[in-house]
Amino acid sequence: MLQVEHLEKSFGDYRAVADLSFEIQDGSIMGLIGQNGAGKTTTFRLIMDFLKPDQGTVLWNGQPISAKEYNLIGYLPEERGLYPKVSIEEQLVFFAELRGKTRKEILPKIDEWMEKFQVKGKKTDKVKSLSKGNQQKVQLIATLIHEPKLVILDEPFSGLDPVNAELLKDGILQLKRQGSCVIFSSHNMDNVEKICDHLIMLNNGQTVLKGKVHDIRESFGRTKLFLDAGLPEAELEAVAGVKQVSTREDGSLELTLSDSKAGEEIFMRATQDGYIPMFNQQPPTLEEIFKMKAGKHHE
Repeated sequence: MLQVEHLEKSFGDYRAVADLSFEIQDGSIMGLIGQNGAGKTTTFRLIMDFLKPDQGTVLWNGQPISAKEYNLIGYLPEERGLYPKVSIEEQLVFFAELRGKTRKEILPKIDEWMEKFQVKGKKTDKVKSLSKGNQQKVQLIATLIHEPKLVILDEPFSGLDPVNAELLKDGILQLKRQGSCVIFSSHNMDNVEKICDHLIMLNNGQTVLKGKVHDIRESFGRTKLFLDAGLPEAELEAVAGVKQVSTREDGSLELTLSDSKAGEEIFMRATQDGYIPMFNQQPPTLEEIFKMKAGKHHE
């Protein structure tokens, strides 16, 4: 289990991280979200002891992280770093040896990992011959091949197409099933929403959201409503608690509510003649919440 307690870090007058606390249980995934400059990468560097905190502690299973525990960590930095003139195989062996593994342990695993992430190329190929996406996969394999217990991924989905992003999601979920603690940052709220158990949103170093993804969404109320019932927009706009009505490409309506109870009135009107194709009332998406919270702190 990873525990971060009252972590703070300033650079001169700039407070990069302010009183940050959270914990990640074994077999759990936490998303760290926020705009550029929010403090995400600084948080990762503090956990890794690349930076010393002004105050606060980072604990792994109740103890400060020592040199011994670093071999249990897999870290993917936002700025990738591979040796372009070295083969995939030699690169992966080198990084695994830095984490305490032997060449004999790692060589049999390379084919399996390359197949898992569908790396296009042979293990004897030099990294510079690979596409950018495949280089990113090799970097990810280098992060995971020593089977870390704590995995820290800084913008792992950056630059990946949807197919490769799905492979990465599967890889992260497999780590969870194996009992690893995983923390990653992402600007793609869809990825965060689908695979995270918990999330923290930072804004200018401050924690502005914290908790389970479902609970955070529900705390904003069920203010999004999707409707296919043949009711005219003007009638719906006149209902108390309806903020906005728009027509989607498929002809259905999307309503934004200022009061979630307006959904009850709309449901009664929509179903007065019986069956309707769609009535779906939801909390705002994580993407919408992100924009609300980030925007609020920049007004």
